[in-house]
Amino acid sequence: MAAVTVESSQKRKASAMGTMAVVEADDGEEVVPYSLIDKLQESGINAADLKKLKDAGFNTSQSVAFAMRKELLSIKGLSDQKVDKIIEAARKSSEIGFVTCTQLVSKMKSRFQIATGAGKLDQMLGGGVESCSITEIFGEFRCGKTQLCHSLSVVAQLPSSMGGANGKVVYIDTEGTFRPERIRQIAEAKGVSPSDAMDNIVYARCYTSDHLEQLLVEAAGLMVNDEDRFALLVVDSIMGGFRVDYSGRGELADRQQKLARVMNKLQKVSEEFNVAVVLSNQVMADPGGGCAFMPSYPKPVGGHILAHFSTTRVMLRKGRGEQRVAKIYDSPCLPESESIFEIYNGGVRNGGD
Repeated sequence: MAAVTVESSQKRKASAMGTMAVVEADDGEEVVPYSLIDKLQESGINAADLKKLKDAGFNTSQSVAFAMRKELLSIKGLSDQKVDKIIEAARKSSEIGFVTCTQLVSKMKSRFQIATGAGKLDQMLGGGVESCSITEIFGEFRCGKTQLCHSLSVVAQLPSSMGGANGKVVYIDTEGTFRPERIRQIAEAKGVSPSDAMDNIVYARCYTSDHLEQLLVEAAGLMVNDEDRFALLVVDSIMGGFRVDYSGRGELADRQQKLARVMNKLQKVSEEFNVAVVLSNQVMADPGGGCAFMPSYPKPVGGHILAHFSTTRVMLRKGRGEQRVAKIYDSPCLPESESIFEIYNGGVRNGGD
């Protein structure tokens, strides 16, 4: 990973950005939250079968343990007996069984939060965008969704002392709104090397929902094979391709099934590699939703599938000038509240700063 150089007065706060794992063991050695699929060879799985699994996008024991049996059977050259043996070996090498609540709390200590750049917004989010979870940001155009994604992409690379996670970023762009010059602006404002900040963002332009599925498989491969760890995966926006690929009520069921598969993959990636997943989302008008005394806010698209998979949902709306209002729309642990932030050259900051 290219070292993010922190300049001026911030230089004392930053540590050199090198290869850094999610959890640090007591002896100082770095521990990753997954086990490579090659370890299954110790359980009697031959190298040829492991290569077939890798070619199909299964790079870790966890990815095999999380997979449906029929999905593994669809891989050419794997028989019923081989699949059963592979699943058994993967489950034994992965911690996917029951644990006590105390053990769960200990396990969750490896999770981290990425600051947005706006202190009050971070406070509303309980510290920032959390790893091992999906954060959905939705709102009308010009609400600041893409600006937040750009800001998070730079902050994620910073040391934890500066609200970052010392990690690289995967950025999937379905709308063509990613701007490297914006990354440069934000990096310069935060006193880090713009070229290093851009080197640490792996970008892909996505055109269809099928392409998105394939890119997520490739992203998981990157997270395994890259020498450095990843901290953030951004999809801007999640429904961009789906709204074009499927039209009308006749294709709604197919669209939602495909969306469920994509969201399930995102959820697995977030937990398997301990990364924060941030999705921006489009909205639709609700003409019958308001009345004379109450405003009608646009509704997020994606239906119940997207709502159930997203851990935290944040609604954005326009404020005065460059100010935007963020509201906790749904969360398993955060109270409903609002925060005002504004967009500036350095990303986002508290409203009025």
